[in-house]
Amino acid sequence: MSRFEISDSRIEGLKVIQRHKVGDSRGFLSRLFCQDTLSRAGWGKPISQINHTFTSRRGTVRGMHFQHPPRAEAKLVTCLVGAIWDVAVDIRTRSPTFGQWHAVELTEDNAVSFLIPEGFAHGFQALSDNVQMLYCHSEAYAPDVEGGLNPLDPRLNIKWPLALAEISQRDQNHPMLSDAFKGVDL
Repeated sequence: MSRFEISDSRIEGLKVIQRHKVGDSRGFLSRLFCQDTLSRAGWGKPISQINHTFTSRRGTVRGMHFQHPPRAEAKLVTCLVGAIWDVAVDIRTRSPTFGQWHAVELTEDNAVSFLIPEGFAHGFQALSDNVQMLYCHSEAYAPDVEGGLNPLDPRLNIKWPLALAEISQRDQNHPMLSDAFKGVDL
């Protein structure tokens, strides 16, 4: 029996992962990562880094972050506590869905993860207070190749579900899309 049900999103490469919990009166086990299964869904590299994050305030927006090649990264995003609205924007050069976004609600109860391949900017909005998330990255953080898009960019037109409560100065200073932005060439 597979511990994952993998579904395609409307954007090629983005996958929604439904984890199957196995439990009894003591609690449950939920597999967060399996190289054999997720490699068939597009995860092509070893995990290079795992991050655990905490966001204290409902309505907070974080993102839209990415890394340029040769350190472009895939991410597997899981919400461990609380709830988020997780967003990925296709920034792959020559992609037919360039500039389009897709969002998935991740909660501690729904056992859904979001598999985001290389060539996407990623961000989220906290739907509850005290959110904890786990990120698996295919590349380590590399500040010399990091990039970002402004999560409030009208050209992206991301429909954040809640009123904005907080956003970092760094994320507010990410550039708006312009015709000069050609994305990432994988």
